[in-house]
Amino acid sequence: ETGFIDVAAPFATGLHQVDNPVFDREGNLYVTYSGTRGQQVPVSIFRVRPNGTRETFSSGIVNPTSMALDPEGRLYVSSRFEGTVYRVGADGTFETFANDLGVACGLAFAPDGTLFVGDRSGTLFRVDRAGRATAFASLLPSIAAFHLAIGPDNAVYVTGPTMSSYDAVYRVALDGAVSIRYAGFGRPQGLAFDTTGTLFVVEALAGVSGLYRLPPDDAPELRLAGPGLVGVAFDPLGGLVVCSNETAYRLGVGGRARG
Repeated sequence: ETGFIDVAAPFATGLHQVDNPVFDREGNLYVTYSGTRGQQVPVSIFRVRPNGTRETFSSGIVNPTSMALDPEGRLYVSSRFEGTVYRVGADGTFETFANDLGVACGLAFAPDGTLFVGDRSGTLFRVDRAGRATAFASLLPSIAAFHLAIGPDNAVYVTGPTMSSYDAVYRVALDGAVSIRYAGFGRPQGLAFDTTGTLFVVEALAGVSGLYRLPPDDAPELRLAGPGLVGVAFDPLGGLVVCSNETAYRLGVGGRARG
């Protein structure tokens, strides 16, 4: 089980992150500069090496929003402005993988290579390996984004902040049936599973914001307090990263900062 986390060290700054960052198999971290709607920015995706060196990785994607790695380790990124998912090569060049996906936000790959895409207008798409998309499930529209994660049960877990006082973490089964995993968050954002299959959720509501562990049959447990967090990713080399819009913080497990 992932231990308590209470020490954070800035790892990358000058970002505009709106969802989870992504680690590759070598421990490199990918983060975005998403920009305002339709904004052309000099760098779309940065790569941060394990030693903290930040470098330009890919440019030319408008409003890069969410990222995910497929089972072969290839990087994909959504553009909420274009409703498109791009596949990004090892050299940072990119090609269209799927389009016509609404306000394309969250991405998550199933073990068989199926890609799930969250359109914050209310549709969860399923995209096959050829890039063909079909509507898979319907959820309440979000004012901000849909954030996705694949659970150890191969279900899709989704958060999407609304104007409600409380928002849910949803579980979407393999047949598209939607149920509520937990209904008591105020403004849930990014979510991810650790190596033991435990779910962690970023809560952004002022006054209770932070990273929470969500046990299967119990209330959330605060593991890290911090304002304005939007994303979380577990490092294959140990520890994890949480992100605000502007900064990625690298953490160890059990209160050890990693720098």
